[in-house]
Amino acid sequence: MVPLPARCALLAAALGPAGRRRLPRHHAPAAAARPTSGKGGEPEAEGSSRATAMLRHLLLKLRATGPVTVAEYMREALTNPGQGYYTRRGGIGESGDFITSPEISQVFGELIGIWYISEWIATGKPKAFQMVELGPGRGTLTDDILRVFNQLASLLSKCDVSVHLVEVSPKLSEIQALMLTGGKVQSNPEDKSAYMKGVSKTGIPIFWYRDIQDVPPGYSFYLAHEFFDALPIHKFQRTEKGWHEVLVDTDPEVPDQLRFVLSPSSTPATENFIQPEETRDHVEVCPEAGVIIQRLACRIEKDGGAALVADYGHDGTKTDTFRGFRNHKLHDVLRAPGTADLTADVDFSYLRKMTQGRTATLGPIKQREFLKNMGIDLRLQVLLQNSRDAATHEQLLHSYDMLMNPKKMGDRFNFFALLPHPRLVHPDKKHKPESKSPLPPVAGFGELLLK
Repeated sequence: MVPLPARCALLAAALGPAGRRRLPRHHAPAAAARPTSGKGGEPEAEGSSRATAMLRHLLLKLRATGPVTVAEYMREALTNPGQGYYTRRGGIGESGDFITSPEISQVFGELIGIWYISEWIATGKPKAFQMVELGPGRGTLTDDILRVFNQLASLLSKCDVSVHLVEVSPKLSEIQALMLTGGKVQSNPEDKSAYMKGVSKTGIPIFWYRDIQDVPPGYSFYLAHEFFDALPIHKFQRTEKGWHEVLVDTDPEVPDQLRFVLSPSSTPATENFIQPEETRDHVEVCPEAGVIIQRLACRIEKDGGAALVADYGHDGTKTDTFRGFRNHKLHDVLRAPGTADLTADVDFSYLRKMTQGRTATLGPIKQREFLKNMGIDLRLQVLLQNSRDAATHEQLLHSYDMLMNPKKMGDRFNFFALLPHPRLVHPDKKHKPESKSPLPPVAGFGELLLK
């Protein structure tokens, strides 16, 4: 029998041809491999008017209420129903503000699809599973995963698969529907949980939700790719008088401009989110990420499955990572709110702590390690052998370099997984330590050994 990680590589090598997407030659460096503001070809005038409207809204709010937390500022700038960056548009792709791994190479999504199939096999091939993606962007990643499911249909022939997308942006849900179903979707007023539903081009039912809590319970695979880094953060600064929260306020010396200030005393957030053992002088905490990871851990503990998180991040070591992106370049986070993507590195140590032991966790490990363990090199060799023209050959090598180069995306992104405890600790081991039935290794998180 082929070991599971090796089986993943062989499955990857056996997939269909490449060439679905071309990487733009002028692709920005990995620092901007993340959404920011607006569509690239958009007239500056519209961006300016939107910035003015959002800025005016924030200035009125600040003058009425006083300084707000960075979390509240991010929430307004990104998801305000009228002028928020994500609710109005999502600047993903060559013509947007940032580009993501799935947009660079279809191989990225293929390997993630294989990861889920490997976990499905390792847990005994349940008769049904839900594929749940949080913040699916343009739908590119789900599209690649569904193509893998279709190409490996013989494996999944006796399994009932459904797709569930958690998306708050009306604009992005339209783009997802077009990519995944050809636009053949219908609103779902009779079902208060899913606001839209359709069928994929390969016949798999797809549902859209505004909140993870609306997704039906059941054995599920969860995916959060560049999702947690866009959730609102609180920022804290250590001073001689203790911890103070970083706030956003108007600048009295420069009309219509925002600035950072420190809270005059401790805030409820400083009391609740700073750990006594904290050694850093500047800390970012994302309570919303903690709540969501707890919900995922509870679901996996109860119903089985797994969650895979891929994102910028660190393991409790970094300090000030709050930044903005616009037109593939770094952008002042307080300038022209609503027209740029705002993001902060994910603290994986915080996510691990917030699972509260309900699930086992693996990682974080670097993206290049995970993809190498999943068999990206073997998949690349097969694609290069099958490429018929120099342009495709060059594009394959260029996209591989973008994903794997430590100076580009290879070390900037991390993979982190949640799994049920029985998946990693054999239930018989407590009573029969000498048990000779080893559990299959988790693909991607251990070295790939091909024999």
